[in-house]
Amino acid sequence: MGLMDFIKGELIEIIEWTDDSRDTLSYRFPDDDKEIKRGAQLIVRESQVAQFVYLGQYGDLFTPGKHTLTTDNIPILTTLKGWKYGFESPFKADVYFVVMRLFAGNKWGTSNPVMMRDSDFGIVRLRAFGTYDFRVVEPQRFLKEVAGTDQHFRLDEFTDVMRSRIVSVFSDALAGSKVPALDVAARYTELGDALLPLINPVIREKYGIEMSSFILENVSVPPEVEAAIDKRSSMAAVGNLNDYVKYQMAQGLEKGGTGVGGLGAELAVGASIAQQMLNQPGGIASQSTPPAAPSTGAGGGLPELVGPAEAATALGVSESDVIASLESGDLKGKKIGTQWRITKSALREFLG
Repeated sequence: MGLMDFIKGELIEIIEWTDDSRDTLSYRFPDDDKEIKRGAQLIVRESQVAQFVYLGQYGDLFTPGKHTLTTDNIPILTTLKGWKYGFESPFKADVYFVVMRLFAGNKWGTSNPVMMRDSDFGIVRLRAFGTYDFRVVEPQRFLKEVAGTDQHFRLDEFTDVMRSRIVSVFSDALAGSKVPALDVAARYTELGDALLPLINPVIREKYGIEMSSFILENVSVPPEVEAAIDKRSSMAAVGNLNDYVKYQMAQGLEKGGTGVGGLGAELAVGASIAQQMLNQPGGIASQSTPPAAPSTGAGGGLPELVGPAEAATALGVSESDVIASLESGDLKGKKIGTQWRITKSALREFLG
């Protein structure tokens, strides 16, 4: 072997990387301690970029195509090398090929519950998992912050490195969005789309990547919050609570079975519950239908005919009030001698 052949064998004339895998994000060209000669051919394929790094400093970036390395197309390297008269002598530099295509279906999840402040339940703990699609958009930042000097940086390494970072960004974005826990657990697709504009600026600036989709497949909350959600759903199913209470009391009147004394106790309890419903946030008072006064209907085991005393007990008023209503005709009844008798239907009609 002649001297020229030896020298030629110590120089790199063609720099390229044929990506035969589907899980590689970056690849450092193996130079075998050789130098790159002037006029060497750099071949960058579709969905790749080639980044030159000289002594830890980022040099020129090449997009897909065939490039001849001369002074004209490596101005940054020429400056870094300090060539006064241009690229004349061979040089050494690291060449990283970075894959720019979309990587889809990557899984993410919270290993520990995420704390967030909720307008309905106060501080709640959420667990979430799903998938995301991403691509590299800033090769230099990606190499610096994620891949580092790894010769062959693969997707599984990326997942390990980024899992906690993605969850951290998700937690911050979720807290900033102030989405209620009830909506988080019910609107996965919409929430993922809403979080993208909050997540992408952060991960682009920090890691040089960008997500095209961020999907929540499941969000779980603690048992006590689940119980509150179920209770809220039940209340929504009931509808107007005032109408519901009146309906229940009317049903009791039809069925009967507790006697006059028991009826008075039930009416007192019903009035107390109705008052609580009126006062609690989101209760009857906040509904569009004006709340009616607590019903004090007769029912239970009330006899078909009762006197003013029994009617007063059932209605929760004095006997004299009942007699006054009978004499005025507001409450219908029959007077036999000095005694009044009132039917259940008359009481129901009086209560309206």
